[in-house]
Amino acid sequence: MAHAHHHHEPTGRSLAEAAQATLEHRGEQWTPMRAAIFDALAREDKPASAYDIADSVSRARGKRVAPNSVYRILDLFVSSNLATRVESANAYIANAHPGCLHDCIFLVCKTCGEAKHVDDDALTGNVRKRAANEGFVADRPVIEVLGTCARCAA
Repeated sequence: MAHAHHHHEPTGRSLAEAAQATLEHRGEQWTPMRAAIFDALAREDKPASAYDIADSVSRARGKRVAPNSVYRILDLFVSSNLATRVESANAYIANAHPGCLHDCIFLVCKTCGEAKHVDDDALTGNVRKRAANEGFVADRPVIEVLGTCARCAA
């Protein structure tokens, strides 16, 4: 049976505060650079690459931020559930509910690049079950559906 996810999805400063609390709970520091990268990622309306984020943070700080530094921080954010990597776009989105760990399903528009995150525990539960039937232990299924969003289809 599917379990519905009902989230209070923080935005703006409250989202950054939720991300900071989640990271610090894991024993990591919330540095000014990590805060700047999270803020830049959270402002994006579609998945952003490390290069996009590096450019945004560089402009805001008035000095160059190397994409390699951004990649390292994004890897930390993904492992800490603050961000999710959209594989097909080689890009990242901020997790709107960093305190909630669950599997990801993305609806990725190949026209505008938007990636909508949806939850379906029945579907991802079946993916986990199928993997287990093959003797495979799934860490965290990520499902991406490529297509056209309602806005682009109109």
